[in-house]
Amino acid sequence: MTEGVHNRIALLRAEQGVTRRELADALGVHYQTVGYLERGEYSPSLTLALRIAEFFGVPVEAVFSLAPFPRVTDLHRADPGQASTA
Repeated sequence: MTEGVHNRIALLRAEQGVTRRELADALGVHYQTVGYLERGEYSPSLTLALRIAEFFGVPVEAVFSLAPFPRVTDLHRADPGQASTA
């Protein structure tokens, strides 16, 4: 059984307004590599995973996981009483 690596690269890129090409240039990889990573077609080396996390300013476990990340809609359904009070 082969386990895939799940990631939030596309979500982080969207949140920070970064294109695939911009991320690829910052990481020193081809922009298609970023697409392969986002789709789970390629698992990054440890070095690349750490560089991606550093680029976004988050811990590596916030970007990559062996288990699927919960969808945002599922999180809201799980606790509908938690409204932002900011």
